[in-house]
Amino acid sequence: MTGSNTVDSRRVTLTGLGLGASAALVAILPNGTAKFSILVAVILAPCAYWVIAGPVRWIPVFIATAWLLPPLPIEIGNSGPHLAVVIAAAGLLAGLLRLTDWRFDPDWLTGSMLVLFAVFAAGLPFAFAYSGLLIGIGSTARLCLLGIAVYGFHYMRYGPARLHDDFARTVVLCILFIGALSALLACIDFYYQLPAPAGYGPQFIWLDSGVFRRAQGMFYEASTLGNLCAFVLEMIVAALVLRPRELRIPAWSLALAGLPLGVALVLSYSRASMINVLIATTVLLWLVRRRIHLFRTAVFSAVVLGIGAAVLLWFFPTFFDAYLLRAFASLQYFGEAPNAVLSGRLQTWSQLAAYIAEHPLQVLLGIGYKTLPYSNVTGTTAIADNTYLSTVIENGIAGLLALLTFNGAVLFTCYKAFRAGDSVRSFLGAWFLCFWSGQIVQMMSADLLTYWRLLPAYFCVLALATRNPAAEAVA
Repeated sequence: MTGSNTVDSRRVTLTGLGLGASAALVAILPNGTAKFSILVAVILAPCAYWVIAGPVRWIPVFIATAWLLPPLPIEIGNSGPHLAVVIAAAGLLAGLLRLTDWRFDPDWLTGSMLVLFAVFAAGLPFAFAYSGLLIGIGSTARLCLLGIAVYGFHYMRYGPARLHDDFARTVVLCILFIGALSALLACIDFYYQLPAPAGYGPQFIWLDSGVFRRAQGMFYEASTLGNLCAFVLEMIVAALVLRPRELRIPAWSLALAGLPLGVALVLSYSRASMINVLIATTVLLWLVRRRIHLFRTAVFSAVVLGIGAAVLLWFFPTFFDAYLLRAFASLQYFGEAPNAVLSGRLQTWSQLAAYIAEHPLQVLLGIGYKTLPYSNVTGTTAIADNTYLSTVIENGIAGLLALLTFNGAVLFTCYKAFRAGDSVRSFLGAWFLCFWSGQIVQMMSADLLTYWRLLPAYFCVLALATRNPAAEAVA
């Protein structure tokens, strides 16, 4: 008891000294920016300590921060720095402080992920060589952002988080309700056309009633929001079909959370994310073809879709009409004007394909990780809007093979998890198998590996679905 009192006394003393020193600095410093920085540090320090003190706290905090907060209005990078990076750093420190809790047991999935990341890292010297110092530094920073997801996967599967076998429900609930809240904010933002977050991508919809910014929530651009909505909606569908008892999530709460997600998906104007949902749903129906009650599922789906359509018609009638017209026009005119239907992607892909044909040796090794949108190596800057095409140009044949191998490992490992007897693992495996099936197709229209604010949550679910149950036992 005496030792505990001594520790508490020291903690109080050090806290008092820290607050006193901070107050003195605020009073002494003449610069207003410096004063503000000290105050922010005083507020964030105890929050950071709380996050690090728990082995799994940083994961839901990161998801909430990444999905609900906009970037800071500072001119760094495409959209400015984000507070989620600080939370990721706290997660890294939490892992370093608990090195004795790590137990590595790598398999095909882990190996393919590490190989993919290593191949991307190996392309960094080419980024500096072909594109210069500043673009090379930017490529390094983007690889570090991707590294957050890779680290989170290993933290969940082999690190301290693996010791918490009841954490799956927390993660699922976190993704469900934070995703629904993020979508609701995006709907409100679209309805009132609030000021865009820092560094947003200018994406607009031209209607007879005016020009409106597409729903994007707190993200850089609308397709990121669409991909998030697809991810969470597919979880809701999988939970309604498989009904994992251990999660203890009522069907009405799933349907209620799905309403803003479905509306936000439409308002994002992301056709690729909608196709993602259709593919995932098709895969899920195939997985459970022998045990699903088709009539009950069809009735429930019709009711939910009807409510969503009613909400869109009530609040966004002009937009909903334009959305349906665009969807039918995409199908009707795809054969006549595919480049227009694909928003100019075919022209960009043709230019990049010509570059590959003219520079096969250069493409063999790649021009550097994530340099295409910022460098003139190919003759002009280009947004490939295709994960496979950008990977082969930036990271060579090795990068493309590593990406295809990783995708195959995800599908195979998740299918094994779905076939496992444990209901939670089966649900998580089915969810991610369906989602990644949609992602593999959507990768042909967007570079999904750049969605660093979403990937850590994705890979967290992947780790929960595929980790060895025996590894969850406390050593």
